[in-house]
Amino acid sequence: MDLPPVPADLDARLRTFLAEDLGAGDVTARCFVPRDARSGAALTAKAAGVVAGADLALPIVRLLDPTATGSAVAVDGTVVAPGQVVARLAAATPALLAAERTLLNLVQHLSGIATHTARFVAAVAGTGARILDTRKTLPGLRWFAKRAVVAGGGMNHRHGLYDQVLIKSNHLAFTRPWPLGQRPLEAAIAAARRQVPAGMKVEVEVFDGDEAVRAAAAGADYVLLDNFTPEQVAVAVGRVRARFRPEQVALEASGGIDLGNVRAFALAGVERISIGALTHSAPALDLSLRFDGADA
Repeated sequence: MDLPPVPADLDARLRTFLAEDLGAGDVTARCFVPRDARSGAALTAKAAGVVAGADLALPIVRLLDPTATGSAVAVDGTVVAPGQVVARLAAATPALLAAERTLLNLVQHLSGIATHTARFVAAVAGTGARILDTRKTLPGLRWFAKRAVVAGGGMNHRHGLYDQVLIKSNHLAFTRPWPLGQRPLEAAIAAARRQVPAGMKVEVEVFDGDEAVRAAAAGADYVLLDNFTPEQVAVAVGRVRARFRPEQVALEASGGIDLGNVRAFALAGVERISIGALTHSAPALDLSLRFDGADA
């Protein structure tokens, strides 16, 4: 799955983020900072990690000061050490102060996702398995979060409900009756194929090895082994691979996977491992915005 394209309304989204914090204005800065003051500032890592989103710092500041200048020193995917500069900025001091918390919150969050993803990617190195995200992202932040997963070496799963079929048990429960003589799993895959554009991937969630084989035989592109143990995954992989090659159907594990067991799942033979924690539980990477008091 390709990285989602940059949203056409990116500036509007960033403006919304700023408005949440800024409201009617920064009353503290009004008390102490001259309107014509200008400063340089460095976005700096306070902990080791992987950077994502440093290039968003300048666009955020420019929404408050169109004359702001600067650049990202660390592109997405850069591994940084404590004290390393991630981005440099120069702008009206009130604008930098007003944007500080918003840009820090966003870049810290995204860099945390990239860092957490990189740990999972390192844990499965050499196995051939790829680490994927899920749709478990905070509302409004999906594009940012999925971009951060890629920065950490992971892959994007579907971007939303619109770009891939994923048949789960709830779908099967609400789409009966099936044609006479057809089993729900096979009938669901056939129905999806008839109704979605050619080339759109179809994935099916299964709960045992028998269902995995049936889904592969029915033409699923991906078979999701949900809440299996590594041992159960290995059995299901063996059964499916006895009949189908990875080019015909890819196997994916999900559910209950963490840094302590992810390699065991990878060694069980799946090509894909999807992990919601990449985006919903990643700790932020500690960054600071250090002012030097003069144009940088």
